[in-house]
Amino acid sequence: MTHKYALLAVGELLADFIGIEIADDISTTERFQRFQGGSPSNLAANMARLGNATAIVSCVGDDNLGKYLVEKVRETGVDIGHIAIDKQEPSSIVVVARSRATPDFIAYRTADRMIRPKHISDELLSQSAIFHTTCFALSQNPAQKTIVDAAERAAKLGCQLSIDLNYAPTIWPDRAEAWQTIEAYIKHSALTKMSEDDAERLYGRVVEPEEAIADLHRMGASVVCFTLGGRGSIISYENGTKKFEMAARKIEVVDATGAGDSYWSGFLTAFLEGKDIETCAKAGVNIAVLKLTTLGPLPAKVSRAILYE
Repeated sequence: MTHKYALLAVGELLADFIGIEIADDISTTERFQRFQGGSPSNLAANMARLGNATAIVSCVGDDNLGKYLVEKVRETGVDIGHIAIDKQEPSSIVVVARSRATPDFIAYRTADRMIRPKHISDELLSQSAIFHTTCFALSQNPAQKTIVDAAERAAKLGCQLSIDLNYAPTIWPDRAEAWQTIEAYIKHSALTKMSEDDAERLYGRVVEPEEAIADLHRMGASVVCFTLGGRGSIISYENGTKKFEMAARKIEVVDATGAGDSYWSGFLTAFLEGKDIETCAKAGVNIAVLKLTTLGPLPAKVSRAILYE
């Protein structure tokens, strides 16, 4: 079946205020630069850069920051026709320290959580090959219930579900609720990405990759990509019966912000082209390397050839 959209990303569209200089954390960051941000919107933009037709369902405030965010997404080639404007809540922002490791951040949640059922129609779901969201998006209602319910409808309509488990206790302090919500989403054979840092935050302790991967498969994840930062990644599929490791490449990291979204854009693009899981993972690494060696967002256009180099 031919779909109008390769990816329908659902969740936060917000403004990232990112430190200009490399710093350990926000307390030592003095100057910030504004970017359009939010993991779902970044993923949609990165996939659009790779030539995919993508759309985003999100919510911004009825303010000039919201206008800026919508315009920046439009410039990337993502369909902005499903971005809602909330008349009461201002646009959300995140303050981020620029770092070579997992970035320190503070989120100010407002309009991004106001996604409602009317924003995700069955018609829109039936037009989409992949339905994607994040822990950030699932962390507060009404967006949480809206997205979980939409995911169930999407699965019934033949959408492939996808999720980035970018869990942070500062965003979602109730871990029990987080686990319950995650399971309600990924039980529909979701493609699932989790980092080592995500796992430690979600479990509240150091956790071995094998334990986290097994738990996610038990919940219903069809593929688990468990990233290990500078040590590479583990990819598990077919209910954990098949598994392989990918070593990290030795590169000079310029900017780690958004590397995970870049990785997943490459993985999903290869997945939609019918590539095997190992090829998808290699494609993800290739785009992640491009991002890690690029200051700021990826180039406006990225050749798909880089996926398979």
